Formats: sequence, C-alpha cells, structure tokens
Amino acid sequence: MLTKSTTLTEQVASQLSADIGAGVYPVGAKLPTGKALAQLYGVSAAVIREATERLRAQGLVESRQGAGCTVISRTVSRGFQVPGHSSLSRDELASVYELRMELEGGAAAFAAMRRTDTDLAEMSRCLEHLQNHLHHPELAVEQDIAFHAAIAVATHNAYYQQLLQYLNLQVREAVRMARDNTLQHQSERIVDVHQEHVDVYEAITARDAVAARQAAVRHLQRAAARLQLDFSTIDAASAPMATTPADLVARTTKSARAT
Repeated sequence: MLTKSTTLTEQVASQLSADIGAGVYPVGAKLPTGKALAQLYGVSAAVIREATERLRAQGLVESRQGAGCTVISRTVSRGFQVPGHSSLSRDELASVYELRMELEGGAAAFAAMRRTDTDLAEMSRCLEHLQNHLHHPELAVEQDIAFHAAIAVATHNAYYQQLLQYLNLQVREAVRMARDNTLQHQSERIVDVHQEHVDVYEAITARDAVAARQAAVRHLQRAAARLQLDFSTIDAASAPMATTPADLVARTTKSARAT
C-alpha cells in the first residue's frame, strides 16, 4: 500500500508507466479495471482516474467510455505536452485557464450550433447531479468535469473531445482548486458558480453561439478571479478574436485569399 498521500497519483502513474515499459502490460492489452487497480495500490478510485489520465497524456494508453484503458505505447510521447503534475504553480494554472477560455469558449459555440436533444439531455443530467452535490468536493468536481465533457461531445468534432480528454488532468486540478477555494473562502457563492454553468447550458439550448461562447469564457474568467489569478493584461471576453465559429472560418478564408 502507498503511504505518501501528497504523491499518490505520481507514485501510481510511475509504477504503471514502469510496468508498461517492462511489458507487464503489453501494447494492445487492457489495464486492470479502476476498481482492481485501486485495490492493488490501496488508493481511492479518484487517484486511479488521475493516474490513468496522466498515462493518457503521456501517450501510453487510450481510453473509451465503458471500455477501460488500452496500452498503445511502451514509451512516453515526446510531442506537445501540458504540465500534468497535481500541484500547478499559479503561473501554470493561469496558463491553463487562458487555454481553457479559448478552447472551451469555442466548444460551447460549436455545441450551440450542433447540439442534439441527446446532447442536451446529458448536459442537463450533469447539471442536476452537480446541483445535488454542490457542497461535496469530490462528487462536485466529477460532475463539473462531466458537464464540460458533455459540451465537447456536443460539438460533434472528435478532436475537441480528444483534446479536452488529453487536458483532463489539468482541467481536473483547475476545477478542484477553484471549487475548494470557493467552498473554503466564498461558500455563499457556490450557487453563483452553478448558475454560470446553467447560463452556458441555456445559451447552447437556445442555439446562440455568441452567447454560449461568452458564457463559457465568463465562467472561466470568474473562476480565475476567485482564485486571484493575474489576468490584468488580457480581457478574454473582449479580445479581438472570432466570436463565432462562422466568423473564424470567414476570417481565415479572407486571410488566405489576401496572401
């Protein structure tokens, strides 16, 4: 059993990575279930989720809903990576939020344009569960992440889904820090945080891409502000960027013609 609580995720991920490299889990094989791994290492299911997310970010495994994790490489990918440790510095955390503003703002806009009734039902389910567990740190984090993941699915663009899945560890840490901070220091605002999610959902329901993007960015800006991250040099809501996916396509096309 592992004993150092501050490094449980790192220890489990490191051991699994070593086992994959040694061929204990060969390419093409599935890792044991999350429950089995939790019992093996004597840790919680949350630690196992974070550890396998780290392996996925390193290009060692891929995962599918309901199908578990499959080993796809014995060596860590040396391509683009975002810091994946569980104690991001304030500068790293600010950078993650800045990236999320662009990525998730765009995802919300596409979701508003393409969502189906099934997509809306999943978002609504996540919001209902989130509302029922606003003051439960671990469950609230899971449902918060699930809601943002449901928006990515509603874009019907596989690359949005894959990129957000790749960033799952960083997003999880950002969400956890934001929710813990609000519960500890601004608990009266936890309902306001939930309303920010509802605003995104309602804009997507109304098929209003501009409002959906603005609501998603505003939610992340406010989360960053609650964490007192320094964004004094930018204003993501009013920066000179495309406000809808259609604007982005139009500007890109115009630029290409000009060159």
